[in-house]
Amino acid sequence: MEKQEPVGFIEAILRLINNDLKHFKLCLFIVLIPTIAAFVAVMWVIKPVYAAVAIVTPPAATHPSLGSLSSMLGGASGMGSLLGLGSNDEDADAVWTIFNSWELHNQVIEKFNLKEHYEFDGNFHADLLKQFRKNFGIDLNKENMFAVSVEDEDYHLAAQMVAFMLEKADSAFNAFKTAQARQSRVYFQSRLDSCEHTLDSLMKDFVDFQTKNNFYDPEIQMESTLKYLSALQAKREEVAMEMAFEKADRGENSRRYEELSKRYQGVNSALNGTLNGKNDRMGMVALKKSPELAAEYMRREAEIRIQEAMYKLLRQQSEQMRMEEAKMLTNLHILEPPWENDKKVYPLRGVTLVFVFAVSLIFATIICNLVGFLEAEGERDSAVSKEWKRFKGFFRKSKG
Repeated sequence: MEKQEPVGFIEAILRLINNDLKHFKLCLFIVLIPTIAAFVAVMWVIKPVYAAVAIVTPPAATHPSLGSLSSMLGGASGMGSLLGLGSNDEDADAVWTIFNSWELHNQVIEKFNLKEHYEFDGNFHADLLKQFRKNFGIDLNKENMFAVSVEDEDYHLAAQMVAFMLEKADSAFNAFKTAQARQSRVYFQSRLDSCEHTLDSLMKDFVDFQTKNNFYDPEIQMESTLKYLSALQAKREEVAMEMAFEKADRGENSRRYEELSKRYQGVNSALNGTLNGKNDRMGMVALKKSPELAAEYMRREAEIRIQEAMYKLLRQQSEQMRMEEAKMLTNLHILEPPWENDKKVYPLRGVTLVFVFAVSLIFATIICNLVGFLEAEGERDSAVSKEWKRFKGFFRKSKG
């Protein structure tokens, strides 16, 4: 038995090429028939598909001052969620949902009579909807813009469907934002009424507190009281010095000393009365009560200022929601409108022909080399050749 030498790579390649050339007609037949069939299919049989694409900006945020209101209300981070006011990302998600919604797709199907256009013969509308969704797409490009596309055999119709979807999606998003604004306006108006009522009550209580305690401006009143007390104290000391001089000079029984004594008692009485708050009608403040009154005054004043700030913010937000509810502007700005692009996206002629040619060539090479192998084995009258003859004989008997 002869020992076979191992076959090298170059020898194997040459054998494959030689077998193809030896059975050139068979190889040519196997390669040309599928390639010609694919060429005819992509050129005349398979209907071409076109795509219309539009680039759209996501909606911009419309509530820039909501953060100030949230901080005023104690830093409530969920304020926007409570009012139904979304951030820019949430608005973009809403637009994405609208574009993929059943309602919008059904409007496109009815508007352009896609059941007849697709030659749909199914029994379920869901299957027609699924067929349309295979041709529809929405993606985010590198610039985070929406790329809305529709594929169809009619490039005029594809562009019309994209334009229709953009219009309806913008209208639906406007309705969505209007409903949000209406809900928010109702909330802000109720809070505005409550805040106004609270502010009126605080103002009335503050006026009653000022009237009852004759306490109108702590800083000015305290300054005036201290100046008046200082003047009385200086006057009392002056009179006391004169009394001491008069006592030393003429004694306590002199008329001058009696007058000074009465004057001293009057000044001392005025000083004590001021200290005890007997001159509050004149704007003087009792020193013992002044810290408590000042603290209560500042507390009430701070409450009123907070309510005033709250009222201004709520008033501003309420007016903004009124304008938001009333306006109907374009939220989806089209950067690149859909156009009737007559360049085919399917089938890919070059790729299809190259693929069919390559597969056919591989298949033809396998067949030609198999035939060459069987012929070589027949010349050697090997076991493989005998099995092959027996295999062919079985089919001949079947035909006989």
